[in-house]
Amino acid sequence: MDSFDTLGLSAPILKAIGQLGFETPTDIQSQAIPHLLEGDRDFIGLAQTGTGKTAAFGLPLLDHLDPSDDSVQALILAPTRELGQQIAEQIDLFSKHLKGIKSVAVYGGANISTQISQLKRPRHVVIATPGRLIDLVKRKALKLDQIKYLVLDEADEMLNMGFKDELDTILEFTPDTKKTWLFSATMPREIRRMVKQYMESPFEVSVDPKTTVNANIEHRYAVVKQADKTEAMSRFLELEPDLYGVVFCRTRRDTQALAEDLLKMGFRADALHGEMSQPQRDRVMSRFKNRDLQVLIATDVAARGIDVNDLTHVFHHSLPSEQAYYTHRSGRTARAGKKGISLAFISNREKGYVNRMSREMDISFEAVDIPGAEEIVQARMMNWAKEVLDQKAFDRVPFDLIMQMNLLFEETPKDEMIARLVARELARLNVDSGRDINQRAQQDGDRSPQRRSSSGGYSRSRSYSKPRGGFKKSGGGGSSSGNGRKNRSTANGSSSSDRKKYGGFGKSGGTGNSGGGFKKRKSGGKGKRTGFGSKPFRG
Repeated sequence: MDSFDTLGLSAPILKAIGQLGFETPTDIQSQAIPHLLEGDRDFIGLAQTGTGKTAAFGLPLLDHLDPSDDSVQALILAPTRELGQQIAEQIDLFSKHLKGIKSVAVYGGANISTQISQLKRPRHVVIATPGRLIDLVKRKALKLDQIKYLVLDEADEMLNMGFKDELDTILEFTPDTKKTWLFSATMPREIRRMVKQYMESPFEVSVDPKTTVNANIEHRYAVVKQADKTEAMSRFLELEPDLYGVVFCRTRRDTQALAEDLLKMGFRADALHGEMSQPQRDRVMSRFKNRDLQVLIATDVAARGIDVNDLTHVFHHSLPSEQAYYTHRSGRTARAGKKGISLAFISNREKGYVNRMSREMDISFEAVDIPGAEEIVQARMMNWAKEVLDQKAFDRVPFDLIMQMNLLFEETPKDEMIARLVARELARLNVDSGRDINQRAQQDGDRSPQRRSSSGGYSRSRSYSKPRGGFKKSGGGGSSSGNGRKNRSTANGSSSSDRKKYGGFGKSGGTGNSGGGFKKRKSGGKGKRTGFGSKPFRG
């Protein structure tokens, strides 16, 4: 097994990555870094997202820079603002002990005058989105004639997002003597065209896609009708109060509708999509990273470059049509050796597609049921019990009253007292027009029109269903309960929400049992559930 010490990196770089906790390089890092340190050839690196590509090109790139040369020596292109920002943050951390190395990130949605001012100072590395870079070049705020290294990160995504013309322009107007390093998850025909036209005898490293599917991710699917997906999402959220994840939708409208519906149900979620302004996106991401939000609902494009630690779950509200997108999505969880769950909501007709993904990607999918009425009641009761145990009573209840209660209940056995308290709390929950959405899902397929998109599965002409009927807390208002939900609007003027369910990792918020575990077909017994809530819920 390689270590970073054996790859040829300089002492200041090794010191920086050691302080960051980097120990063993990933496959793409161990294969790419030695070749890139030589710096004498163009390079192609093929690996999925979440495999450490930023360090794979960032570490050797920094070792090539000359701090005494104030010109822009390296240009890194990224498809989105978020990815550009995160690359810039990583470059700053990697160069912590390299004296005089300066970098800057420039991207659309931010004040261009501020970026022009930043570029007037010495910058050895510029990280940019293609559109903003072209704009800055046209304004003569940035010169590309001294570029020695050009890095194209997520090249396939830049083409998917329509940056072909911008990439052609950038590649044509940078020096022929530069070295181009191209990193991508896939190698479509258009990427091959660019390689043939603009790169010279590149050295290629390809990490087998099958080896990049994180073994710590549990892949699951639940069959559910389109009209029931919002309710299904809410059930999983309620059963997992510690759930922290991303929900992928096909369109901006889908993300916004789901976020608004979940907010009305009392959960902490928000939408992230391409039509939001940069300040709105920054606010949403800040809330998500601070865990003020339990789930982030995003499109594939908007989620590119999101790098948030400790995500426990990824939900596919609609399946993507390309396997690379599934890998991109699922790779958001189970990082740094931790466990994670990837759960897709599918229709009956999509089972064949899931089976094909399983064969071609060499991963196993487990079918699971949507949580039912009994599980939701159990989750709420477990969370109620935890609240009772956590409550500080002696400093709030007069001593005389405590003594009176002792006298009143001293003849009542402990088990009977517990049973009475539980029965009283259960009486506050009732089932209204409960439906088994698992049974509905097995009926004839959805009748609504649908179409397949390049990045998001099926869309239908109808919007999400609103919650109706269900479990209700008698006398309850709209207040949040044990899992700390808050009914508030989101940063972008939309809504958000949250809740959780099937099998977590670590503490589940219950009374002594971790992990929950939702009802799995072909699986063993149930674990304890957590997550008491006052929200409407259908059985």
